[in-house]
Amino acid sequence: MPEVVEPRPAATVILVRGGRERLELLLVERTPRASFVAGAWVFPGGALEPRDGAGEAGLRAAALRELREEAAIALPDSDALALFSRWITPPDLPIRFDTWFFLARAPADAQPRPDGGEIVAARWLEPAAALDAGLKLVHPTVMTLRQLAEHDSAEQLLEHVAAGHEVRTFRPRDRHDG
Repeated sequence: MPEVVEPRPAATVILVRGGRERLELLLVERTPRASFVAGAWVFPGGALEPRDGAGEAGLRAAALRELREEAAIALPDSDALALFSRWITPPDLPIRFDTWFFLARAPADAQPRPDGGEIVAARWLEPAAALDAGLKLVHPTVMTLRQLAEHDSAEQLLEHVAAGHEVRTFRPRDRHDG
């Protein structure tokens, strides 16, 4: 039986905009040369680094850092983040993450600029449009987009989360779970 790799703590940001009129979110395309989910469209994020700290505070710091590094968007502080969900990659994968998904309102002037290394493109998309666009998406992104598509606007989604949205932890058994 192969050894199970311990998942690395990670954080990602579901950045939303659109006010009461619509719901758009930021997706970024990972470089085709990446060792993990190469060429996939994902929410900005990455692994916790020692400089971020530990625990939830460290994960929030990692989320802010990754959004800034990958898309050149800065949020004021970790209070701008609301925990949305948590995904732990399957035990049969050689690279594993325990990723906390945070939701945040985009700054009014947010213009994503991919870093050109890890991230090669960025787009604002409505959740249903992202699912229908023919983009390469990984399972947690697809499932999160489906959840987000249930909301009519950014404000409605943010109000739902602020009112006590149930934060669920997802643990697919293997990479083929759908």
